[in-house]
Amino acid sequence: MRGRKLVNFNIYISLFIVFEYETVYSRAKKTGLHKPSYPPIIYFCAMTNKIQLALKGMAMGIAEVIPGVSGGTIAFITGIYEKLINSIKAFGPGLLGVFKQEGFLGVWKAVNGTFLVSLLLGMAAGVVIGVLGVTHLLENYPPAVWAFFFGLIIASALYVGKQVERWDWKKILFLIAGAIFAYWITILSPASGSTNLLFVFFCGMIAISALILPGISGSFILLMMGMYTYIVSETLKEALKTFATDKLLTLAVFALGCITGLATISRLLSWTFKRFRGATLAILTGFMLGSLNKIWPWRNPVEWLRDAAGAVIMEEGKPKKILLEENVFPAGYDGEPLTFWVVLMMILGFAIVFLFEKIDKSSNRS
Repeated sequence: MRGRKLVNFNIYISLFIVFEYETVYSRAKKTGLHKPSYPPIIYFCAMTNKIQLALKGMAMGIAEVIPGVSGGTIAFITGIYEKLINSIKAFGPGLLGVFKQEGFLGVWKAVNGTFLVSLLLGMAAGVVIGVLGVTHLLENYPPAVWAFFFGLIIASALYVGKQVERWDWKKILFLIAGAIFAYWITILSPASGSTNLLFVFFCGMIAISALILPGISGSFILLMMGMYTYIVSETLKEALKTFATDKLLTLAVFALGCITGLATISRLLSWTFKRFRGATLAILTGFMLGSLNKIWPWRNPVEWLRDAAGAVIMEEGKPKKILLEENVFPAGYDGEPLTFWVVLMMILGFAIVFLFEKIDKSSNRS
């Protein structure tokens, strides 16, 4: 009881400080005085919020590096999905008018600049961690890592499905359609790919669109287009190591494609959320459920990346990239099944989503 009273007291004190600041600021504007400084607690709260956003962005960045896992799913379970879509949608010709009338600060406010910069910095760090760290875990403990994401996606689908206010037969049809579409993508045969910069630009558009859609992985889309190895391993990794001009150029073209794709898909999703929120949530839930085929913990490879002559491309004594796999039970898995760790990591992934949900509800109440 004493602890609850202390928390309430702290909340009242914080609200009082904010109220006092706003009062003083209003008087300062009327009298022409200088804008007063924020109390330290205001700066602390603002900095904490930025750090939280950066961590959410980092989780999204890590997810996007892993084929089969979507950054959009992470955005949804961390409660920033619609805010992200609307912030991206704000970029457009209309910003020129805002700049003329209100200047740079007006543009910054219109695009929710603080939110986007904090998130993007975290995503950039997450991509680096994913490329250098998570890929190592996938190479050495694949069943346990995939089990974590399998539990995460199941719980995410339940979480998104709960956001639908009233399920009816139409929304169930959208759910089924989304699941079928996502499953179909997971069983496609990979294309051969190309190093042509125009194709790189197109791949950026498609892959980044998948980033925004929960359950559809941008990395997996790149894999299906035959571009995952070229973009992630041959370009991104080498650019981080050597800063070679040709690699940086390829990354710049890919980034330009990503920006174009974001501007397009964000407007479409913002429109559907406003007019058909329930149906949109239903189809996104289906996307997540359909993607589970790709992240089943125990999968044996059946096809690998090959050169023009048809020979499997090797790297350090093993195939460089797996293209197709078949789902099996632990007894039929070619490697160490790690059954105990698979169950544990699946539960952990499942629990994290509901932890995020609880935190999100607590923050909304406060």
